[in-house]
Amino acid sequence: MDPPGTARREQPLTVHHLNQLLLVCSLVLLVAVAAVRISSRSGLPSLLVYLGIGVAMGQDGIGDIHFDNAELTQVIGYAALVVILAEGGLGTKWKEIKPGLPAASSLALVGVSVSVGITATAAHYLIGLEWRQALIIGAVVSSTDAAAVFSVLRKVPLPARVTGILEAESGFNDAPVVILVVSFSMAGPVEHWYHLLGVIAMELAIGAAIGLAVGFLGSFGLRHVALPASGLYPIAVMAIAVTAYAGGALAHGSGFLAVYLASMVLGNAKLPHWPATRGFADGLGWIAQIGMFVLLGLLVTPHEMGDDIWPALVIGLVLTMVARPLSVVAALAPFRMRWQEQALMSWAGLRGAVPIILATIPMVSGVEESRRIFNIVFVLVVVYTLVQGPTLPWLARKLGVSKASSETADLGIESAPLERLRGHLLSVAIPEGSKMHGVEINELRLPAGAAVTLVVRSGESFVPLPTTVLRRGDELLVVATDPVRDAAEQRLRAVGQGGKLAGWLGTGGNGAES
Repeated sequence: MDPPGTARREQPLTVHHLNQLLLVCSLVLLVAVAAVRISSRSGLPSLLVYLGIGVAMGQDGIGDIHFDNAELTQVIGYAALVVILAEGGLGTKWKEIKPGLPAASSLALVGVSVSVGITATAAHYLIGLEWRQALIIGAVVSSTDAAAVFSVLRKVPLPARVTGILEAESGFNDAPVVILVVSFSMAGPVEHWYHLLGVIAMELAIGAAIGLAVGFLGSFGLRHVALPASGLYPIAVMAIAVTAYAGGALAHGSGFLAVYLASMVLGNAKLPHWPATRGFADGLGWIAQIGMFVLLGLLVTPHEMGDDIWPALVIGLVLTMVARPLSVVAALAPFRMRWQEQALMSWAGLRGAVPIILATIPMVSGVEESRRIFNIVFVLVVVYTLVQGPTLPWLARKLGVSKASSETADLGIESAPLERLRGHLLSVAIPEGSKMHGVEINELRLPAGAAVTLVVRSGESFVPLPTTVLRRGDELLVVATDPVRDAAEQRLRAVGQGGKLAGWLGTGGNGAES
């Protein structure tokens, strides 16, 4: 006890305190990583497990940690969302989303508008919220969550077009929704709705332009400049993605759209050491999700949410059964998609951390009843994610939209530039299910300037003959000159998908001309 009349001194941070903090953080990460197994087996997005960890550590849980800093949560949430969007963009295949890009854009714009209008109307007339609060809730929950969509859809065997549209929508719709939530949370009335539409269009255009420019410039540099260590490539890729976000935001554009587009360009640019880069981004994405969800769980005060459970269930029901289906129908009307696919897309509009993060914006802005808005959004996200996530594979099968999961496995190809030799060394892994199994070296029909120089099989390496038969599990080292590098990789992937007759039987590649 301090003597009377003396000020209490703040205890300095010591190595002991740091050790305790590291221990707690490492234990949380270990529990969270173990929880990934549970979420992957149950079909639940991992956000529910991480939110539960945060709630358990909070003031109503066993940790008894009192945390109510909404502004810090928003800042960390934005940073985590940048990493998650970058990881999602890097894993998005252009050939899969290209056919559905107009549909995804329509869902992100027209669909969001319809969803906001219907949900806000329900919140006003059914729950009795003021129009400002109703519009904020409508905007907050109209955005599908990139982390939830990426984690669930990539485990559900859906047609490439459906998956591509849903993934692109989740990457695109964050941008207009953030603008709407910020506008509705500003002091004073929102005047001239057409002016707001113009602001959204301008910010999206600026963000798209900066994202594409940064992505193309970054991929060009990484493909033509050999870095001194392979470990620098993943760092460089993530730095380029974050640069796109910062550039878009500083230019008064949509930084979220910029980072997603830049990452998508980088992810489809056949960069050197790509498997290592992909693994690094995937790891950062998991760390971002864990940290963001745990922090959001800490911000929640469960004993204050009793009066908000019923409003959350009502708004969520309207959103899931009315607003989302009507928004999908309205947005996809020009694209003549089957009703089964539209029904699945309506159910696959998963919410997650993004709406909860966006619900901190009115709290930081001092909007009346902002705490209630946060509680309603939190309950809505948890309950309806529990309902939608696990039932999505079942619904896909019932609608006849699910496809066979035994597709031909794609090759794992890693490229290392040989700058002074003006060439590339491709490391090719032949996975289970690849049609390259049983193909002879000379049947690869690689372009002139490319050759298989080494085969690693069962831990032993040897120089192959033209008649050497390739097997599953083999790893190949292919040397290609700079002009034929892309053609060589394209040919290898074509054989992996179509076998020795790739090119003649309609599978991509240059085999027909060889």
